[in-house]
This record gives sequence, C-alpha cells and structure tokens, in this order.
Amino acid sequence: MTLLNDDQLTTMLHKLYDRTTEAMFFFGENGKILSMNEAAKQIMEPALYEKMLQGEADAICLTCRGFTSEDEQMTCVSCFMEKPQQTVSSFQLFLETKDLGVQPYSATYQVLDEDQHVSMLMLRNLTRQTQTSEILHQRLRMQQVILAQENERKRISRELHDSVAQEMLSSLVDLRVLKYMGMNDKALEKLRQTEGSLMRLLDEIRHLSVELRPAVLDDFGLEAAFRTHIKNLEKNYGLYVHFESDVKERRYDGAIETVVYRIGQEAILNSMKYAQVEDVFLTLDEVDGQLQLKVCDEGVGFDVNDGTPQGTGLGLYGMRERVELVGGSLTIVSSQLEGTTVQANIPLKKERATSENHNS
Repeated sequence: MTLLNDDQLTTMLHKLYDRTTEAMFFFGENGKILSMNEAAKQIMEPALYEKMLQGEADAICLTCRGFTSEDEQMTCVSCFMEKPQQTVSSFQLFLETKDLGVQPYSATYQVLDEDQHVSMLMLRNLTRQTQTSEILHQRLRMQQVILAQENERKRISRELHDSVAQEMLSSLVDLRVLKYMGMNDKALEKLRQTEGSLMRLLDEIRHLSVELRPAVLDDFGLEAAFRTHIKNLEKNYGLYVHFESDVKERRYDGAIETVVYRIGQEAILNSMKYAQVEDVFLTLDEVDGQLQLKVCDEGVGFDVNDGTPQGTGLGLYGMRERVELVGGSLTIVSSQLEGTTVQANIPLKKERATSENHNS
C-alpha cells in the first residue's frame, strides 16, 4: 500500500470536495456558512444561497425541515447545530430543495475544531432509497393482507365443510328416519319439502366452501383445483370451460399457486358476467421458466383504456396487484366484439415447493 503525503492527501480531499455528489457544508460559530461545495449549491434556492454567502447566522435553518428522531419523523428538538455533543453523528435529515421540494437525506455531522467552532455537514440524497423502501413495505403489507385473507378463507371453508355441512347432513338423516314413523300424508309432504330445502342448502354450503378456498388446491395443486372449479361452474352455471394444462401434479410455491388460481377464477367470472358467452378457454403451462395462465373468450369485449370498465373494476385491479406481488406480469387484451384475453406470467424459482409446504 502506498501512503499519500500531506500535499497529496490535501489534493485528494480538494478533489473529493469538488467532485462528490454529496452536499458538503462547513459551518463556523453560530451556524455561519464557511464554505459549501458545488453539490450543496445545486440544491439551494438562489436567494438562500446568497444569504449563506453573506454569513447570515443559522441560514441552514431556512432550508432544513428537521431530522428524524425516535419520536418524530421531522423534528428540530435537540438540533444537531445547537447541541452537537448530543447528536448522533449519522441521522436522516429533510431539506427544502430548489427544484424537488422536501427531500430526505442521510446526514453526517462532525465537529472538526471545537476551539474555532468549525463543523461539517455531509448529505446524501435518499429519495430513491426511500421510494424503494416504501414500495417494498407496501408489497410486504399487501402480501400479509392477502395471506391473512386466504388463511381466513381456509378457516371458514373448513368450518363450513367439517362442521356446518356435517350438522346439516345429520339433520337430513333424522328427517329421513321420521318418514318411517307413521306420519299422515300432509305431515309427510311437509317433511319432504323440508328435506328438499335442506338438500339444496347443503349443496350451496358445499359450493361456498369450495369457492372460499378449495381444499384440493392445498392438497393436490393447481390443475386439480381448476378441474374441480370448472366442474362446479358447468354444473351450476352452464358455462363450458375448455381447459388445457401441462403442469399435471407439479407443485409450486404456495403464494404462486394461490395467485394463479385466484387470477383464473376472477378472469372466468368476468367472462361469465360480462362477455355474453357460453364457452371460455383456459390454458395453464410452464413456458421458459415461467408459469403461464391464459383465459380467453370470444365475447363482446371492452375498451381496456376506457378507465370505467363494466362492474366495479376492482377485479382487474386486484388481479394485477396479486400478480405483481409474486414478481409476475399481467396482460389484458380486449376489443369490442372480438373478445378478451387475460394472461399472467409468473417467474418460477428453480426449486419447486414440496407438498408439505401446501398442507401446513
């Protein structure tokens, strides 16, 4: 390692001062500006810069909006300029900038000469990092909300199937026993009507249980879940879904399976409600390391750029949001009288989840 002599080190420090993208301020007594580099000048309002050049005390306060403490995001309590001995050397600071408004900065404050009251403030813009962190936190919160929703759906689904449906089935058995206990014709007819009503209600509860969270999705995977869903649609609504898949019994990460199933479920529902068709085409494949879901219909279509689609529009927004949470993309192509295609592409990790991941 070659050590720099004092002159070389001074030259390097001058170059750093002039060329760094970090704003550097040198303060004297009472917060007067002694010097600032070009990066600092670029973020100052011209009028404020002139005041700083004139040596106005505490001129930095005209642009500073406070630092982040343990109690507040922006505060002037225990200001680093007034109480440097109580200040953590690194902290987050907010400045009112020339062109971009209030911006967050990572700040480093050091007292260089206590006798001469000389100190230095160095600032690095944190806007991009803050935006990235906010997006990440939003996604994490949304993932937690969706996971909580799916867990609650699963709980209610199992409760309906294992408790409510079983109790109703037991009541049906009791009713059937009553038919053999010598009842008159009028009472027997009423009993048959009640039995029929309970049978229909039992079917609806089972159907609702599957719609909330099909156990087959957790136990056997996407293809089995879609085939069960399609069977129910054809039975209850007369919609024919042409289903093609090459995933067979392969399993994927639980979050991916849930997203793909919900996208397919919502897209088919939209076709059934708005497309005015009796046939829908669903394909599920692995393509170039991605899980690809495609739902097509040849219905009336809609203008995807309209901004006021049929219904609430929350279905399309929810689909896109779910796909983005697992790093995928959603494409919706539609035109009036030519139908609609919804396609989701979700990148897969090299390792596939085992069945144990889905049954917990």
